[in-house]
Amino acid sequence: MAAADELAFHEFEEATNLLAQTPNEATTRGDQLVPQRHVAVAMDSGGSYGAEDEVEESDKTALLQEEKQQPGFWTFGYYQSFFDVDTAQVLDRIKGSLLPRPGHNFVRHRLRNRPDLYGPFWICATLAFVLAVTGNLTLVLAQRRDPSIHYSPQFHKVTVAGTAIYCYAWLVPLALWGFLQWRKGVRERMGPYTFLETVCVYGYSLFVFIPTVWLSGALALALSAAGLVFTLWPVVREDSRLAAVLLLSVVVLLHALLATGCKFYFFQPLPPEPAAAPHQATSQPPTVLLSPPPPRSAAA
Repeated sequence: MAAADELAFHEFEEATNLLAQTPNEATTRGDQLVPQRHVAVAMDSGGSYGAEDEVEESDKTALLQEEKQQPGFWTFGYYQSFFDVDTAQVLDRIKGSLLPRPGHNFVRHRLRNRPDLYGPFWICATLAFVLAVTGNLTLVLAQRRDPSIHYSPQFHKVTVAGTAIYCYAWLVPLALWGFLQWRKGVRERMGPYTFLETVCVYGYSLFVFIPTVWLSGALALALSAAGLVFTLWPVVREDSRLAAVLLLSVVVLLHALLATGCKFYFFQPLPPEPAAAPHQATSQPPTVLLSPPPPRSAAA
């Protein structure tokens, strides 16, 4: 039979000191210490439980992204992010620019606050090339109708078209962005787009001119201008009515001037086809020359 002192509780000095140093830890199996762990459990809509591994991973990813330093604007990595798009995203944004709808914001629904420069860059380059080619083709057709017209390849039209299109796609959005920033200080409720978002909207709005530049410039102008108006309206509607109307009118007017200038410069009117000369009669009646009568003598 065990003695009475063996059945009594004894205080271990080593364990007491460890517990005093680490109060948040529990003892198991004598003097071994096992730290207390808190397991987070999440319940989905179906009532099942699972560990929050995905939540922890997403938190770690967000922290890593915040800690990652953004490259400077003078480095190649800074501009590389603006060209990080795939074919599906570019086609989806082109589709959104071709089918503008009221209440469907191109920036929020298509760009999703991730503007790119890949699509606008190649759209402007393609449009400049198409304008130059179709302008030369117009002169070829004019020469076939009128042989007196002398055709020579006009390569300078590529330079003119490229300069005009790229200047329009960058300078006009820059002026619009600056105006919206100024109006933001006047109207605190206004939330203008960023400069890259404005450039992206203008770049994709020019795509409709590529397939319709030869067929119908008016249709292309209507679709492109409608896309710009529907995209800018959620921003300018918080401004005064006069400022909103003037701004949208200037946007449409500049778009119309671009389309009109391209039409008159690159697409010269074709000369009318020469009308066929009327056929002359093969036989004409003979001309009868009548001799004057002989003079009469006065003696008779």
